[in-house]
Amino acid sequence: MRQPLRWPWLDFDVDDVAAPAIAVRVDVTETRAEVPEHWHRKGQLVFALGGGVTCRVPGGLWMVPPHCGVWIPGGMRHSNIATANARIFFVYIEPGAADLPDRCCTLLISPLLRELIIELSECAPDEPRCDFLGKVMLAELPRMPVQQLHLPISAEPRLRRIAEALADHPADRSTLAEWADRVALSESSLARLIVKETGLSFGRWRQQLHLIVALRELSSGASVQQVSGDLGYESVTAFITMFKKALGKPPAKYLSDITQNGGSAFLA
Repeated sequence: MRQPLRWPWLDFDVDDVAAPAIAVRVDVTETRAEVPEHWHRKGQLVFALGGGVTCRVPGGLWMVPPHCGVWIPGGMRHSNIATANARIFFVYIEPGAADLPDRCCTLLISPLLRELIIELSECAPDEPRCDFLGKVMLAELPRMPVQQLHLPISAEPRLRRIAEALADHPADRSTLAEWADRVALSESSLARLIVKETGLSFGRWRQQLHLIVALRELSSGASVQQVSGDLGYESVTAFITMFKKALGKPPAKYLSDITQNGGSAFLA
């Protein structure tokens, strides 16, 4: 059962703070936590130093593994789900304060930017040190590479139903024909609809979901064996093969490189 994600401050609206950038740290307890759908006037960067966060926006599902952050432009509705024991930083940025995309995206977080965010979260918005840190951070952030760690989710009702079902039960191995029967479409019609709405085949779309779930769970400490089983793979070898083909490295090496290199593994 998911618990509400509780903030370290009360009666505080980030949109009322005039500082160009402020950061807040939230430590999640042993239970998975969730921030229900909401929006801000300010843009928001969601950064996980430990554990993982998944952000849902109207057009997709975005993964926030360690050493990456998801950028959510101001005014966009979203919800955040954090793994147990995650260490999360929310950075709120005034519109126009940095040259950032006008769309939701996953950004690599460099070691320098990581330290700036941590320091920014430890000072009050009206401190001179906070102003300095914010300016340096806003200069560094637009330089971060965009990473392809998201699942396109269409607003089309039948596809959204499938996406939500697979997100809740990623081990579901129903075939395209079986899904087509559930949403009252022919197999060929559903296949065309998925490609039209997401740009991916059904198999590639489901694989992308599996990668997102795998990274989230592996980042929170789950074993490769456990994740493989949770995703419905017949063997650990099959899961590792899929992971390596998609991301270039087996899971253990991929996560090890992230930890050792401060995120540069995502550039491979």
